[in-house]
Amino acid sequence: MESRFRVLFLVVAILGLSGCAATKNLFGFGRDEAPPPSAEPPGQVIDPEVERREIKEPDIDREDFEIGGYVGVMSIEDFGSNVSYGVRLAYHITEGFFVEGTVGQSDGGLTSFEILSGGASLITESERQMTYYNLSLGYNILPGEVFIGEGRAFNTNLYLIAGLGSTRFAGDDRFSVNVGAGYRFLLNDSIALHLDFRDHLFDIDILGEEKTAHNLEGHIGLTVFF
Repeated sequence: MESRFRVLFLVVAILGLSGCAATKNLFGFGRDEAPPPSAEPPGQVIDPEVERREIKEPDIDREDFEIGGYVGVMSIEDFGSNVSYGVRLAYHITEGFFVEGTVGQSDGGLTSFEILSGGASLITESERQMTYYNLSLGYNILPGEVFIGEGRAFNTNLYLIAGLGSTRFAGDDRFSVNVGAGYRFLLNDSIALHLDFRDHLFDIDILGEEKTAHNLEGHIGLTVFF
């Protein structure tokens, strides 16, 4: 009899436990609870600390005219090299094209014939002065920038130029052609530094046979926009 009571007690206990579990699941009490949020913050995105530099970049002044002077050296064919100087006036038609007028002067020396002949002069001293007037068209082919230090940027332009003009030399006014290239370096928004190389060509027959003389000139100048 005692063993029967033990079996009956175990059966009732099992049924009671299973009933409780079913009841909890039925009413939602037995579902697993969500885990508590993690106390550790999520990984942060790297925020690089970049120090930005302030660069003051001079621009070409809004005015289209440019005026200034220059000084350099001119090699007059057969007459040696001497100091040259002049003035220029330019009008900037667009950002690429500009028109430039120049007036320059230099002096010719003795030819090799005059030196070897022992004093025979082909032209007078006043006729050795060379004066040219040119009207040229230029084109900025390579605009760019030059950085000096960490906070200064300067605008630059590499340009080609060619034109026509008149050159007075050896007592005559001669039709001339000039071709060359230059480099413009803007010091600020209105002042520019120029470095130019030109070839002035004209026909001459002082030594007997007419030929086209190449007169090379290199000069440095300063201009102002207005």
